[in-house]
Amino acid sequence: MKSVSSSVRAVLTTVCFVTAAALCLTACRKSDYSNTGNSEVSAVMAFNLVTDKPAIAITLSNNALTPGPLQYSAFTGGYLNIYSGGSIVQAYDASNINTYLTNTAYTFNPGKYYSLFVVGANNVYSNVIVPDNFDSLSATSGQAYVRYINAIPDSSNPRVTITANGTNVLDGNAHYTNVSAFTQVAPGSVTVNVTNDGSIQANRTITVEGQKAYTILLTGTPGNADSSKAVKIRFVENGRLTP
Repeated sequence: MKSVSSSVRAVLTTVCFVTAAALCLTACRKSDYSNTGNSEVSAVMAFNLVTDKPAIAITLSNNALTPGPLQYSAFTGGYLNIYSGGSIVQAYDASNINTYLTNTAYTFNPGKYYSLFVVGANNVYSNVIVPDNFDSLSATSGQAYVRYINAIPDSSNPRVTITANGTNVLDGNAHYTNVSAFTQVAPGSVTVNVTNDGSIQANRTITVEGQKAYTILLTGTPGNADSSKAVKIRFVENGRLTP
């Protein structure tokens, strides 16, 4: 596991390469998810974006997804293989294994990649699960791909702008838990801004590389006196697209 800091780029050196034609799922580490007679696999990358819990644990149908808890702003460090099919996705406070924070039934399709974002604060938590759809992205264009999740627990629908080469490639209001689609950008500097002209104000410039996909994490709680829990822009590299 690797923690995503606000100042250090998190490079997922253990992530499987994302292949447009075929997914190399067998190269990733298996999770502890029970087989129950199913040999087909999917892959999931999980994030702890719950601002008011020091750490959470995640289970799939009562089987641990990771060997240990995820600290706040940490993620699995790469995609983990799981068995495909229906599962109950649960997250709980690592200090109290008897209290589940989230409970979601979800079906993972064979050969597909997914992201699981556990979000929330103040006793309101949820699992945000999205298919990553890498097979719809071009591996030969030389471009990079970015998307974001608004994990800031607030009802103000802040404006999110992502700018590359002076052009706004994404620009619009984003409700809490919104996950944008992957959008093509030119390699190089990309500026991300999130604002509600009030308690949410953050701006950051990151560098992206061609043929790679990235997820931008809009995190934190507005007005939080703890600087580590304040609104921040973080990002991770999902993987490289290969032809």
